[in-house]
Amino acid sequence: MRKREGSINTIQAVTPNLRDYEEMAATFQWKQVQHELSGLPGGKGLNIAYEAVDRHAGSALRDKLALRWLGTDGTVQDFTYENLSEESSRFANILDHLGTPRGAVVCTLLGRIPELYVAALGTLKYGAIYSPLFSIYGPDPIYQRLSRGKASVLITTQELFDKKVKGLLNLLPDLDHVLVVDMDSDRNEVIRSYPQLLNKAGTAFQIASTGPEDRALLHFTSGTTGMPKGVVHVHKAAEMHYITGKYVLDFHPEDIFWCTADPGWVTGTSYGILSPLMHGITNLVVEAEFDARLWYKTLEEQQVTVWYTAPTAIRRLMRMSIDVRSEYDLHALRLIHSVGEPLNPEAVRWAQKTLGLPILDNWWQTETGGIMIANYPAMPVKPGSMGRPLPGVEAAVVDVDDSNSSVSFVETPGKSGQLALKKGWPSMFRGYLGEEARYRKSFIGDWYLTGDLASRDEDGYFWFVGRADDIIKTAGHMVGPFEVESALMEHPAVAEAAVIGKPDHIMGEIVKAYIILKDNSSASDDLELQIKGFARKQLGPAVAPKEIEFIDELPKTRSGKIMRRLLRDQEEKKINRHPE
Repeated sequence: MRKREGSINTIQAVTPNLRDYEEMAATFQWKQVQHELSGLPGGKGLNIAYEAVDRHAGSALRDKLALRWLGTDGTVQDFTYENLSEESSRFANILDHLGTPRGAVVCTLLGRIPELYVAALGTLKYGAIYSPLFSIYGPDPIYQRLSRGKASVLITTQELFDKKVKGLLNLLPDLDHVLVVDMDSDRNEVIRSYPQLLNKAGTAFQIASTGPEDRALLHFTSGTTGMPKGVVHVHKAAEMHYITGKYVLDFHPEDIFWCTADPGWVTGTSYGILSPLMHGITNLVVEAEFDARLWYKTLEEQQVTVWYTAPTAIRRLMRMSIDVRSEYDLHALRLIHSVGEPLNPEAVRWAQKTLGLPILDNWWQTETGGIMIANYPAMPVKPGSMGRPLPGVEAAVVDVDDSNSSVSFVETPGKSGQLALKKGWPSMFRGYLGEEARYRKSFIGDWYLTGDLASRDEDGYFWFVGRADDIIKTAGHMVGPFEVESALMEHPAVAEAAVIGKPDHIMGEIVKAYIILKDNSSASDDLELQIKGFARKQLGPAVAPKEIEFIDELPKTRSGKIMRRLLRDQEEKKINRHPE
C-alpha cells in the first residue's frame, strides 16, 4: 500500500456555505432543506422545474441571467429566469396540445443546444418524466432506451432523426411524436416541426400538481456489457440537487457556473441544468466539444467562478504544454470540482501548480441522483481521496456475508470493503425500470450496496479502491487498479493509464498497464523499463505492473469512464488465439 501524502489547504475568496463540517454533519436534518425550497404555490406539492425556474421568475431574480449559451459558430443566446420560465412553459403547452399523458416519458436526443434545456424544464413542469439520450449514440442504444422507457415523445434534429431514428419508428409503438427542432413544417402527424408548435404555444402554464414521490427523471446507465438499466428518480431529488449545490459546489448569488458534462449523462442534468438554477445563479452552456485552448479562453472570457468537469478532461489538459497562468487570466475562478471517475492525486497537484487551485473530487452514481461523498471548500484536500459524506448521508465500508443477507462494518482505518449508503437521502433511486428483483438485490436491509470498493482513513475520508469486478487477484494479493494508475501517472512521461488483471496460469492474474504518453514523450523499451522501475519503487514488486503496453487511446464510455472490461476481453482473446 502506498503512503498517502498530506493534505492541501484550499484558498477561498468568499466564505464557504459549509464552514464547519463536523458541526453540520452532527446536526443536519433533511427537513431543513424542505424549508429552503418553496414548494408549489398553494401547497400543491414539489416540482423540480418550479424550484429551478418559476420561483425565481416570480421574484426579484426574474431579470437575472439564468442561462448563457455559447454556440460553436460564435452565437450567444442569453435567457433570464423570466425568459426560461416562459420558454419552458411553451414546451409544457406543446405536450398538452399533443395530448401527452402525465407520467409519460419524454426524451431528448440533442447536443448542448438551448432546446434541450427548455424541453427538460418544460417536461418536468408538465408532470411528465424527462429522459436525456446521448446525441452520439448509434441506432441500437437509442432503440434500447426508447423501447425500454416506452418513450411517448422524442425531441431531436433532422440529421439525428434521419441517421439514427427514422429506421426505428416501426419498432417503437409507444412513440407518438417526434419533434424536430430545425424543421420548418410537419412531415406527418408523428414527425412534427418543433418551431411551428412552439410558435403557437402560449407562455403561461399552470405547473402540474406533483408530489415528492412522483416520477421525474429516467436515466439510463451506460455499462460496458448487457442492456442499459433505467434508473428512476422522483421530484424529491430536488432537495439533493439544492443542498449539494449549496454545500459541495458552494454556490453564491453572483457565481457563474460551468458544468462540462454532456446533458445525456446524469451529471449533465443534475448539475448541468437543475442545481445551479435552483440557486438562482448563471449557468453557462458551451456547445463545443473538448478543446483545451477554447476551454481556457471560455473560463477567462466568461469569468467562470465555479467549474465542474471530469477526470478524463483534466488528464487531457495535463497532456498539453500550455503555460496557463501566463496565457490566460483565470482570476475569477475560485473552485474546480471533478466527478466521473476517481481523480488521481497527480491531477490534484497539477491543478494546484498550473491553475493555482486544487481540484475538489466528489463521488456519486446514477443511482444516487446527487453527490454523496465530496471534498469541501473549507476542508483540507487529501489528493486521491473521495472526501467525506455529505451531511445527511451515512456512508460505510462493509463486508457482505456469503449469503448476501447481512453486512458487517469494517472499522479498521485503511482496510477496504464494499462502499454502502444507508437509505434515506432524497435522491435515492426508486427503482430500475421494469427490474424490481434487480432493484431489491441492490439493498441489504437499510443499506444500498454501491458495487464500489473503498476504505476510510482515521480522519473519516473515503478512498476509492475500484469497482468490485475490476479488482485484480495476483499471487494472493488483491490489487485495486486505481492505486496503480495513480502511481503511474506520477511518472513525468505518463498522461493516462488503465490497469487490468491479465490471466496468468501461475499467478492467476498479473497486473498489466496500458499507458498513454504525454506529447513530449515517445514509446521505447528503455522508457518501459523506467516506468516499471518507477512503479516498483512507488508500489512494491507485488503490486507494480509486470507488463506495460503503450497505446494512443483508451476505450471509454460516453461519460468518460475507462472500460477496463474491454481491455480484459482483448487480453483473453489474445490468450485464446495463442495458448501457451
